[in-house]
Amino acid sequence: MISQENSSGTPSDAPAAVKQTQRHQPVTLRQVAEAAGVSTATVSLVVNKKKAARISDETRKRVRDAIQDLGYRPNAMAQTLVSGSSRFIGLVADAIATTPFAGQIIHGAQDEAWKHGYALLIANTEGNRELETDAIAMMLEYKVRGILYSTWFHRATDIPASLRESDFVLVNCFSAEPGTRAVVPDEIQGGRSATEVLLKHGHRRIAFINATIPAPAKDGRLQGYKEALEAEGIPFDAGLVLEAYPDQEGGYGATEELLKRDVTAVYCYNDRMAMGLYDGLREQGLSIPDDIAVVGFDNQEVIAAHLRPPLSTVSLPHYELGAAGVRMLLGLDEAQDSGPAKIHCPTVERNSVRALAPA
Repeated sequence: MISQENSSGTPSDAPAAVKQTQRHQPVTLRQVAEAAGVSTATVSLVVNKKKAARISDETRKRVRDAIQDLGYRPNAMAQTLVSGSSRFIGLVADAIATTPFAGQIIHGAQDEAWKHGYALLIANTEGNRELETDAIAMMLEYKVRGILYSTWFHRATDIPASLRESDFVLVNCFSAEPGTRAVVPDEIQGGRSATEVLLKHGHRRIAFINATIPAPAKDGRLQGYKEALEAEGIPFDAGLVLEAYPDQEGGYGATEELLKRDVTAVYCYNDRMAMGLYDGLREQGLSIPDDIAVVGFDNQEVIAAHLRPPLSTVSLPHYELGAAGVRMLLGLDEAQDSGPAKIHCPTVERNSVRALAPA
């Protein structure tokens, strides 16, 4: 008789494997108590760090030694029920997990959370309100210490009703609602710093290509540009401010108008716009930085560091935004009374700017 084979090629009448992978059973509270020679109640008090309990230092040490020797792991959910809070911090984002440079918000929040003994629970909602509500509900079930609510670009936001059931901080976004804690980039300071890079190299005729899309960044970066000029005693010239869509095509398309302004330098709303401007200037036979100096904004590494020449820019502080959000949530940084806390945007100088040659 020919035996039939199963789908794995093993004869169907072959004996089953006698030995299976041995699974280790978790160590119980009772086993720790027996090893330490104490009651389970005493072990529970030590595990939950009840300092007020009348337990001698010698007994506490025996319990801790037994925990280490046996490899006992406390039940995190049980501890959460006792304390009313877990060692998790939630982070709900609309798209930052899928946006390369904004993903640094997660990195900064995660590093800061670990530093203080917390782990992150992350939900990337892609702007789906139903998914966002479910994500916040799940985090509340896990009794998170609080929730960071973040957007991938700096903007005003509505506070979801379910978010109010937890301690929360807005990251890279803000609300006009009084008393709301938030951390955002300092767009005015960033615009001022970008312009100052050009000013310190002797440039005085500096154009600014701003965005067409209304946003705090559009207003703040323009205000910073004006402040930097004023500090140097240079009158603001509205004719040197152009607007274009904030992408590569926008920067490229602004080239012709820019060259009518007789400028020696240009500050672009973002790095993508600067990348397009590079192409437009080269098509006109102009060299960067010899004929015209260029500064961007954002410090998107995949763009700014790899243009030729590499682009001087101002960095959006995404890593620090995430870290500052955690610190504010934990009460380590004080919230501002007059609106969101503003995080400094550092300059990154590369080779797209050179000292202006004497006339």
